[in-house]
Amino acid sequence: MLALIGPFIAIVLFQATLAFVSLEVLSSVRAYIAGEGLWTKGQKNAIYFLDLYNQTGDPQYYNLYRSAVAIPLSDRAARLALEKSPPDVSAARSGFLGGGNHVDDVDGLIWLFRNFRNVSYFDRAVSKWIASDPILDELVALGERIRAEMDRPPSERDLGATKVQIEELNRRLTILATAFSESLGEGSRALKFILITANVVAAFFLIALAIWWCRHVLRQRHMFEEALRAEKERAQVTLASLAEAVISTDPGGRVVYMNSAAERLIGTPSERAGGLELNSLFTMKNQKSEDTRATDESVPATPPSQLLERADGTSVAVSMTTTPLSSNGNGVSNVVVIHDRTSEQRFLARLSWQASHDDLTGLPNRREFIRNLQGAIAQLGSRAKGHALMFIDLDQFKVVNDTCGHAAGDQLLSQMAVMLRSHMRATDVLARLGGDEFAALVMNCDIDQAAGVAEELRCAIERLNFTWDKRSFKLSASIGLVHLIDPSTTIEDALRAADVGCYTAKEKGRNRIQVHHPSDSELLQRVTEMDWIQKLRVALDEDQFCLYGQKIVSLNNIAEIGPRLEVLLRLQDRTGQLIPPNTFLPAAERYGLMPMIDRWVVRHALAMLARCESNAGPMISSYAINLSGATFTDGNFVSFLRDQLQVNRVRPELLCFELTETSAVRNFAGAQSFIHALKGIGCRFALDDFGSGMSSFGYLRNLDVDYVKIDGSFVKGMATDPVNRAIVDMIDHIGKVMGKRTIAESVEHSDSVQALREIGVDYGQGYALHAPVPLASLLVSKSVGLATA
Repeated sequence: MLALIGPFIAIVLFQATLAFVSLEVLSSVRAYIAGEGLWTKGQKNAIYFLDLYNQTGDPQYYNLYRSAVAIPLSDRAARLALEKSPPDVSAARSGFLGGGNHVDDVDGLIWLFRNFRNVSYFDRAVSKWIASDPILDELVALGERIRAEMDRPPSERDLGATKVQIEELNRRLTILATAFSESLGEGSRALKFILITANVVAAFFLIALAIWWCRHVLRQRHMFEEALRAEKERAQVTLASLAEAVISTDPGGRVVYMNSAAERLIGTPSERAGGLELNSLFTMKNQKSEDTRATDESVPATPPSQLLERADGTSVAVSMTTTPLSSNGNGVSNVVVIHDRTSEQRFLARLSWQASHDDLTGLPNRREFIRNLQGAIAQLGSRAKGHALMFIDLDQFKVVNDTCGHAAGDQLLSQMAVMLRSHMRATDVLARLGGDEFAALVMNCDIDQAAGVAEELRCAIERLNFTWDKRSFKLSASIGLVHLIDPSTTIEDALRAADVGCYTAKEKGRNRIQVHHPSDSELLQRVTEMDWIQKLRVALDEDQFCLYGQKIVSLNNIAEIGPRLEVLLRLQDRTGQLIPPNTFLPAAERYGLMPMIDRWVVRHALAMLARCESNAGPMISSYAINLSGATFTDGNFVSFLRDQLQVNRVRPELLCFELTETSAVRNFAGAQSFIHALKGIGCRFALDDFGSGMSSFGYLRNLDVDYVKIDGSFVKGMATDPVNRAIVDMIDHIGKVMGKRTIAESVEHSDSVQALREIGVDYGQGYALHAPVPLASLLVSKSVGLATA
C-alpha cells in the first residue's frame, strides 16, 4: 500500500509544504506592509507635532512628537538587532513591538528578514529603509535643537527656516517610505506569480504521475496474472512429485485432490477417494491416548507417536498438518499434508543411540555416563548406603596396540567391555570414557561392597588372556574408587577424585585399587597438582609467566666483560600477584609440562637478550637458564635452540644452561648426550644444587660442565656450622681440581660472603649480593655492571 500511494503522498506533502511556505511568506510581506504604514504614520505624526511645537512651544506637542518618532526608531532598532552576527532575536522582537506591530506579526517579520534579507525585492526595500536612517537621525536632532531653543524669545528664533527644514525632512522620508512600499508590493506580486506557477507545475506533475502509475499498476497486474498461471502449473507438477502425501478438501471435508504419494500412503486411488469424506479413508491413532478419527479440522503439527491406520488394518507412523486454504460464507477448505516418519524414526533412534554410546564397545559414552552420574548424585539424599564411582585404566594396553596394531586393540576393548559387564549388576552402569579408560557406577552400595566389586573387576582383568595372531597378552588395571555419599558432591569433584585415585594407583605400581578418602593428604596433593595443570596451560597460552634476573657476583675479582645473570621464572596470576616456582613446578614436572615451560623460557629469554644487544644495552658475560630433566629426552630441543639462536642472533657462548644434580644423575646417559650436543654449538653448562642429591664426584667427573653450583643448604649455615663450611670447602676444592669454577647459592648474609671469599669460591648468588628483579630492568640499565659484596 505504501509503495502504491507513496509518490502521491510525497507530492501532496510537497504541495502542502509549498502552500504553507507561500502563506507564511505572504503573511510576513503583509506584516511588513502594515508595519510600513505604521512607520509612515509615525513619521508623519512626528513631523506634524514637531511643526506645531515649533510654532506654539506647547510641551504637549513635543511629547506627542516623541511618541510618534519612537515608532520608526523602534523599527530601526529591530532591524539593527537582526543584522548583528548572531542576530539578537529578543531585541528585535522588542523593537518591532515598540514600533506598534501586532504581536502575531512579529515572528513573521523576524523570519522574513532573516531568510529573505538578500532576495532582490526585499533587499531593495530594506535598502530604502536603511537610507532613511540618517534622515531620521536629522529629524531627532532637529527636535532636540528646537526644544533647546524654546527658552529663547520668539523674536530671536527663526521659525520660518525651521519650518522649511521640517518640510524638507518630511519630503525626503516620504520618498523613501513610498519606495519601500513599492518594492514590497512588487516583491509580493512576483512571489505570488512564482507560487502560483509552482503549484500549477506540481498539479500537472501529479496528474502525469497518476497516469504513469495507473499504467504501471495495470502492467504489474497483467504480469501477476501470468505468473500466477505459471505458478499454478508448477504447483500441480510439484505436488505430484512430492514424497509427502498431500490431500485437499472442500468446506464439507470431502476429498478434492490427492497426489500419488497420498494414494500410496492411504492405499486408495484418487478416483475412488474423490468426493468421499476424509475421515472415511483412514484413522489417526495417538499411542498415548485413545483413537481419534481424522477430520478436516486443524491438528497439531508433527504430533508425537501418531499412527495412520489404513482401511486394510495396517498402520504407519506419520505426522499430519492441516492448513486452511480460504474462508468465505460457505466455510473453510483445507490442505492436509501427511509425512511418513517410518525411516525417520528409525534414523533418529539410531542417532540417539550413537550420541549416547560408544560405537566400538556398545557401552555408554562419557556424556551418557556423566548424565547417569548426575542422576545418581541427585539420589544420594535418599540412599543410606550411597553409590560408588570407579575409573578403570588398563595398564598394558599400549603394548597390544604397538605390537599388533589398532585392530587388535579394538578387539581387546570389545572383549574387555563384555567381560566387565558380566561382572556387574543390571542396575550398575559401565561406560567407556575413551581410549583404554572405562568407568563404572555401582549403585546403592557401601564402601566395602564397592571395594569388593572393584577387586572382582581387577581380578577378572588380570585373569583375561587375550590372544591375537598367535600372541598372548596378560593385562592388569589400575582402579580409582570414590564412594559417593554426600549429596553436596559435584560431578566435577567426583570425576576428579576418581581420576586422581586412578593416577595414584598407577604411580604406586599399577594393578591395584586406590580408594579416595577426603582426608588422604597424598590424594589431596594430587588434586592440587591436577588443578595446576589447567592453570599452567592457560599461563602458557596467555603469557602469564614472567622472567626475573639475579646477578651471579664474582667473589674474588675475576675479570669479566660484563655481568653474569641467572634467568628466574615467576608466574603472575590474574590479580597481578607473583607465584614462586616451587609452588607450580612440581605439578609441571609430574604431569610432563616442563618441556613446554622450558621452551617458553628460552624463547622469551633469548628475545630479551637480543633486544638488549640491539639497543646497545649492557654487555652480558653469561646468561644462565635452568632446564628440567624432562628436556634431556626432548629430541627436538637442540634444533629448537638452534632456530632461536638464529632468529634472535644471539651468540651461543653467552648461554649457560643449568641442570640439577638430581635430574642429571637420574638420566645420566641422556644428560651426557644432551650436554655434548649443546656444547658442540658453543653453550656452557652448570651443575645446579650440587650436594643435595646423590653427590657423587664420579658423576661430576664424567659430566662435561663448566660450573658447579654448591647447594644453598650448606651455604646458609656455613658461617656458624664448621661441618657445612667443610662441605663447601671440599666441593670447591674438588671442583677446582677438575677444572671447574664454583658458584655458591643462597648467599643471604655478609658472614657467608666473607667465609666464601676465605675458602676461594669463585662466585656467589643470593640476596646478600643481589635480589631478583624483573629481567627487562637488568637488560636495559647501563648500571647493571658487575657488583661485588
